Amino acid sequence: MSDATPNGKLKRALSYSDLVFYGLAYTAPVAPLTMAGFVWTVSGGLPMLAYVLGALCVYFTASSYAVMTSAMPSAGSVYGFASQTMGRFAGFIAGWMILLDYLLVPAFTYALCAVSLEELLPHGDRATWIVATVAATFAVNWFGISVTSRVSFMSVVLQLLAVLVIVGMCLFALFGGHGSGALTLAPLIDAGKFHGASVLAATSICVMSYLGFDAVSTLAEEVKDGNTRVVGKAIMTNLAITSGIFVLTSWVVGNLLVGFPVQDPATVIYELLAAIAGHKASLALAWFLILVVGVPNVLPMQVGVARVLFAMGRDRSLPSVLAKVHQRHGNPYVAMIVSTTISLGIALLMRNNISDLAIFISVGALVGFLFVHLSVLAHFGRHGGRRWWAHVIVPLCGLSAVLIILINLNATALTVGGCWFVAGLGYWLFSRRSQDASRDVFQQSNP
Repeated sequence: MSDATPNGKLKRALSYSDLVFYGLAYTAPVAPLTMAGFVWTVSGGLPMLAYVLGALCVYFTASSYAVMTSAMPSAGSVYGFASQTMGRFAGFIAGWMILLDYLLVPAFTYALCAVSLEELLPHGDRATWIVATVAATFAVNWFGISVTSRVSFMSVVLQLLAVLVIVGMCLFALFGGHGSGALTLAPLIDAGKFHGASVLAATSICVMSYLGFDAVSTLAEEVKDGNTRVVGKAIMTNLAITSGIFVLTSWVVGNLLVGFPVQDPATVIYELLAAIAGHKASLALAWFLILVVGVPNVLPMQVGVARVLFAMGRDRSLPSVLAKVHQRHGNPYVAMIVSTTISLGIALLMRNNISDLAIFISVGALVGFLFVHLSVLAHFGRHGGRRWWAHVIVPLCGLSAVLIILINLNATALTVGGCWFVAGLGYWLFSRRSQDASRDVFQQSNP
């Protein structure tokens, strides 16, 4: 049977399990290990608290995503929701801001992969490893969502096994006298370490770690038989699994990091593993993160951003060329080329400032989350069948949680987000003026 798809249509090939594993591959079960240094440093030694607060914030948002995906499935995700409920301008701003997140997350992951390769091959150049990682992931995604889905499944299974092994090693070292010497609640509750602004800043990083559930919504037009109800179910399943893994892992690792000298947050997990299990264990983790996590983890990231660009191009909110779909593989190949090129450029530019890049990421996602909650309130405020918990209380709680985190973000992150917003607003005004001018010329020539 031919793999060809109708012109302009995405290929419907995904099941519920495909969606769950896609989200897990995007999130990466090993994320609390690779992010341990960042969250520990920014939170002031309370990583478990940051992950718990992040999960709570993300629960409300995931619920709103699930509701909106069932009501109006769209490859554009939050862009589609906001466009249909609040108008084209709101949709454009929502899509534009979430693009900041979707472009920065792959760039961050490319840079982390390069760090791992430097651990393995110290004579190589970090920029070279970034380019190599980008080339490998792009090559896999080129052949369509079905291939990406199979790779994601294998990656997630192996990551879950790796997390079990590493957490087991950490527990063995913990009870052997390393770190706090016991499994205490210090990473969750410690009045001496608590500082509200620091915890909220760390929570914003943890929110970024949970991202993956939202990207599942971008696949709503690629579900088998058009059964979009499974998308919302997959979103909530993804969050349940990841929050459990992240909180438990940060609890164990947080206790082990007590008294551990942190020099470079990006390499903490390697240094920690070397200290408790030897240099070979550290090298083994680096190889694992590159081969099993690095490349497969970026695959769904490239997929998600390409779908948002595709939807915005299809509606001509961005250049329509972004809506071109590959006839055989059924993927938005032009959008994928554009997004990958931009993420590559960001990764190369920020390769020596990965900590800053981690902080920048959340602002786009948080603004996008605001629009998801607003979309729920706007849509169900005008239509019958409103359920108070799902359609009123959850989005209001979500709005409050997101706003609290957003206003406590790093000043530089807010500046980056503000500049991105201004750039988007400028593009919107320019494109509208160009369209109005073209319409006037057409009307004059066709009275």
